[in-house]
Amino acid sequence: MSSDYEQQRLRLHSEHTEQPSDEPWTDLELTLPHGRSPTGIVSVVEHVLVELTHGDVGAEFVSTSVAGVKRTQFIAVDDVGQRFQKRHFDERLGWHETTVSREAVREELVNRLTQRSSLGSDVGQNGVVGGPDKFQVVPVREL
Repeated sequence: MSSDYEQQRLRLHSEHTEQPSDEPWTDLELTLPHGRSPTGIVSVVEHVLVELTHGDVGAEFVSTSVAGVKRTQFIAVDDVGQRFQKRHFDERLGWHETTVSREAVREELVNRLTQRSSLGSDVGQNGVVGGPDKFQVVPVREL
C-alpha cells in the first residue's frame, strides 16, 4: 500500500502531465457561418489582436469559392501591436504582402467574420469541393 506522500506525488505528477498545454489562442477559431452576435465578433477580434501582439502567432482567414482558395494572414510586426503584416494568397495571383495598421486589421476581421460564408460548398478551380470559410489563430511557423 502506498503512503499518503506517494499517492499525493503520483496525483500531482498525473495532473501535471494530463493538463492540456493549450495556449490562450487555441480556441480562437471560427467557421462561417456561425451563430455569434456582432458584439461577440468584435470581442473575438479584440482578443485576436491581443494574442497577435503578445504571442508568436498569426491569424488566418481561409475561404474557398468557385475561383479557388484564398488566404489572408495577419502577423504583428512591432511589439506594441500597431503595425501588422498582411499576406494574401489567391490561387490565380499568388502571394501579395503589405503592412497595415491595427485599425485596418480590426476592420477587415470584423467585416469578414460578420459576413456570410463565401461559396464554400461549390467546386473550386481545381475541381475540389471546398469546405466552409475558416478563421483561426495559429503559430507563425504554421502559416
